[in-house]
Amino acid sequence: MSRLDGRAVDDALAELSGWERDGDAIVRELRFETFRDAIAFIVRVADVAEAADHHPELANVYSKVEVRLTSHDVGGITDRDVSLARAIDGVVAV
Repeated sequence: MSRLDGRAVDDALAELSGWERDGDAIVRELRFETFRDAIAFIVRVADVAEAADHHPELANVYSKVEVRLTSHDVGGITDRDVSLARAIDGVVAV
C-alpha cells in the first residue's frame, strides 16, 4: 500500500464530513452528551477497526473523542485510512 499524495488526500477530505488533515494523519474530533456515549462510540469504532484490521489512535476526555488515522507502516495517509474514516462516519450516525 502506498501513501496518498496531497491532492488525493484533499479530494478524500472533501467527501468526509468533519475530518481534516494533521500532518501525516487525518483526524476528527467528536463530542457526545455524556462520557458513556463517548465510550460506547469507541467500542463501536473498535469493532469496525478490528474488522478492517486497521486501528485508529483514539483519545478520550470525558465526552470528547479524537480519532486519528494514519498508516504507520508507510508513514502517511493511505486508502485504508480513508476507508476506515468512512466506516467510522457510519458509526457516528448510529
